[in-house]
Amino acid sequence: MEEIDEFCPACDARYIRTLFRTTDRLYRTTGKTFLVVECVDCRLMRLYPRPTPRELRHYYPPEYWFAPTGEAASILEEHYRRLVLQDHVRFVRHAIERSGESGLLLDVGCGGGLFLDMMRDGGRQVVGLDFSLGAAALTWSKRKVPAVCAMLSHAPLPPSSCAAVTMFHVLEHLYDPASYVEAAHRLLRPDGRLIVQVPDASSWQFLLFGAHWSGLDAPRHLWNFRARDLEVLLEHCGFEVLRSKHFSLRDNPAAFATSLAPSLDPMARRIRRLTESPQMRLFKDVLYFALVLAGLPLSLLEAACRTGATVMMEARKKQ
Repeated sequence: MEEIDEFCPACDARYIRTLFRTTDRLYRTTGKTFLVVECVDCRLMRLYPRPTPRELRHYYPPEYWFAPTGEAASILEEHYRRLVLQDHVRFVRHAIERSGESGLLLDVGCGGGLFLDMMRDGGRQVVGLDFSLGAAALTWSKRKVPAVCAMLSHAPLPPSSCAAVTMFHVLEHLYDPASYVEAAHRLLRPDGRLIVQVPDASSWQFLLFGAHWSGLDAPRHLWNFRARDLEVLLEHCGFEVLRSKHFSLRDNPAAFATSLAPSLDPMARRIRRLTESPQMRLFKDVLYFALVLAGLPLSLLEAACRTGATVMMEARKKQ
């Protein structure tokens, strides 16, 4: 335990406990070592010290989002991603239907726009927002979905214009997650829905893998939320949580596979532009997919115990 000159944003305590020393295992953008620490009082986990904005931008490789090429393997990967995103789509559609609200669906951190493309197929009016100009441009050009490059607090949308705001794996990347949740509160209609998803540091996978758990993703993840931390954040920003989902077909088995073998992760290999023969690429893809399948039983079991590798929450404004 040590005292630092930085207050915990959740409880204002100044004492931390160092849990892990880790590095960028996935994209290998740096050889620096980072600390994952825990507040002694409230147990909120975070990266310490946090990289400066100038440092942080170097830890995001170009094309951090997924953009399929014309290659057969990439096209197959696109179909796979559509398949495993179906439970995200069902969760959000059900949330909007229950709300009875009309208006936009805003996806924050839209990446390449695949989720929005799938939601639009159901007749929903959609728009994307991303930090990255390249991601927003790709969403426009490839998916034909409107998207803007902006911070959520400066989104070019009027208050109370959204039936739903979604943030999948966004909050853990932000210096000030509360500012995004508060901005969503302003943009939502009276009974609109906020849907957020983060890696869950109270999961069995975190206990199993520790510093090697892919959900830490240092140095890009500045926060490592437990499910209860996320609920506290939402309540603090004026929301009430309606339901939680602890299984993601897209994320949880893949987190198991990437924790075991980050060098096999297909997206990381594409983004790092590794030189691989077609045979080697296929071999690594098959081996990674085998690890994903091996992680499926654990992912289902931990989710049934409400300790999945990710947690997704539906919330509405406090009544």
